[in-house]
Amino acid sequence: MSPSLVLFDIDGTLMRGAGAHHKEALLEGIRRVTGRQASFEGIDTAGKLDMDLIAALLHSTGTAAQTALLEEIAAQSQLAYVANCSHDLRPFLCRGARELIEELTLRGAALALVTGNLSAIGWRKMELAGLKDFFHCGAFSEDGATRAQLASLATTRARHERHASPDCRVSLIGDHRNDVEAAKANGIRSVAVASGPMPASELRAFAPDIFIDCLADLDVELLFS
Repeated sequence: MSPSLVLFDIDGTLMRGAGAHHKEALLEGIRRVTGRQASFEGIDTAGKLDMDLIAALLHSTGTAAQTALLEEIAAQSQLAYVANCSHDLRPFLCRGARELIEELTLRGAALALVTGNLSAIGWRKMELAGLKDFFHCGAFSEDGATRAQLASLATTRARHERHASPDCRVSLIGDHRNDVEAAKANGIRSVAVASGPMPASELRAFAPDIFIDCLADLDVELLFS
């Protein structure tokens, strides 16, 4: 069991600009289930959970976001993404992402995902980016209502599955204020990286424990101390 558990966000943190397949999959899920055409126009996607985005898209079509409907759309959206996104995502990795993950693995850290992606979408992205085998577990949009809940669940899963020790040092790396706030809510170290859409000055204002411009700048030793 590792003495260090590092939780990673995906979009804006590990990769950026990976194409429109993700948004298209959510729109396709709505089309398949409701027969309606939705649009992301006017919807802010940064830092949001997929389930919240689906609810917002449904609202834009005048459809009530009932739980069963959301779950059905989520299932169809994941099927659509896995079927349609098959290209290599390695060129979209943020600078230093793979090198950081490889170094953490060599040092014996346990790695997990904490992402607003639906699970099949998140794991497919990791597979296409060549990173899936580095991660032990994760928590995804369908697992909780907030990113703080997801961070708690990913930590619990890593410990329960004996990837990380009960008293391990836990850090959450993300590019959005929601990641910083999720870390603070769980009493774990927050690492904010200015590789996403949020301006660096705004992200720094939320007082993360560690602030870096890109993953290549992170001192790995800090995640073990």
